[in-house]
Amino acid sequence: MPRPPERLAELLNLAPRAWRLALDRRLKPLGLSQAKWLALLHLARSGGQLPHGELAARIGIEPATLVRLVDRLERDGWVARAVDPADGRGKRIALTPRARGLAAKLERTARALRAELLADLPPRDLAAAIRVLEHIAARARAR
Repeated sequence: MPRPPERLAELLNLAPRAWRLALDRRLKPLGLSQAKWLALLHLARSGGQLPHGELAARIGIEPATLVRLVDRLERDGWVARAVDPADGRGKRIALTPRARGLAAKLERTARALRAELLADLPPRDLAAAIRVLEHIAARARAR
């Protein structure tokens, strides 16, 4: 059995991956790849639009990689690009009206899965897990 720090490191990789795969299975009937639904969910949670670079950071990909994803989302009618008023050279990515209904379904599906996965977790344990993960994230960002 790995020591606790090694086990925690393993779980920091395995748990989010398992969570995303479970959500991916539920969203598969919508015909969206994980990259597409993840981008749409982040846009919806941000109020419907984000600067290009911020969306890339939230998804955890490089801005250049996001360009191809946004090209596909735009081609499918889910998002539109606009000049970022705060940075004339930058672009903002916005959900289209068509995507807003889909985003609401994505959010409901994500909320239902989250409730199922956390159902038996005592509030005290959930709060402790949040504190630990926030601590790790802050320390990692500082490096």
